[in-house]
Amino acid sequence: MSNLILTERTDNILTLRLNRPDRLNALNVELGEALASALLHVREDTTIRVIVLTGAGRGFCAGGDVALLRDARSREAHHELEALVRTGKKICMAIADLPKPVLGAINGPAAGGGANLALACDFRIASTTAAFGESFAKLGLYPDFGGTFFLPRLIGPARAAELFYTADMIDAAEAHRLGIYNHVVAPENFAAETAKLAARLAAAPPFAVERVKQRLFTDHRAELEKALDEEIKRQIECFKSRDCAEGLAAFHEKRAPNFSGQ
Repeated sequence: MSNLILTERTDNILTLRLNRPDRLNALNVELGEALASALLHVREDTTIRVIVLTGAGRGFCAGGDVALLRDARSREAHHELEALVRTGKKICMAIADLPKPVLGAINGPAAGGGANLALACDFRIASTTAAFGESFAKLGLYPDFGGTFFLPRLIGPARAAELFYTADMIDAAEAHRLGIYNHVVAPENFAAETAKLAARLAAAPPFAVERVKQRLFTDHRAELEKALDEEIKRQIECFKSRDCAEGLAAFHEKRAPNFSGQ
């Protein structure tokens, strides 16, 4: 496997760790493809009962790598963004199809595509440092990596709309109150509590757990796939817009964007 994904195995628990810590594990095509490949690789391994998805360093995942997005937008290389968003579809479908639990261990900030990567997991344990944000609107972009499917089902359409429209980051306590994070623990206890929870999942009966997961998640895969395809289409439309160019420029220049609706 690529060194963009670090793997750690303890008994029947496999940890997959996003490994671009210098970029807060921001997503590029290579990282997305490496994660999708790792998830597919473990699908048929019956000796693995639980997958823990987390990040290296102080962040879980900062979303799409904005520097790369800005460069692609300046060159009108729309296919490069599409390639990244399509890795999101691969990852979300792979998690939905896995016959075993995927525990999101959100060790730090989760934003944009990184926030939705957290939502794609079966459920989440988070550090108190794990802020959450649907930050797409700040860049004039559309939610991807399954956000339009997962978030409204988790917290309701009105609350989801507020997070999508404002692009506000919320702290871990608020994310827990809304039901985004199942558990929130102090940073010094995070590794131990994550290991404890993963061990509890690994001790559950695999035959029954697989069928519960199928009912909760896999049975809705057609609807999920439709939403992901729609996200790809809408994201490319938004990426081509003047608002996206302005959002990316404003982010780079550390100023408020001036959107025109074009």
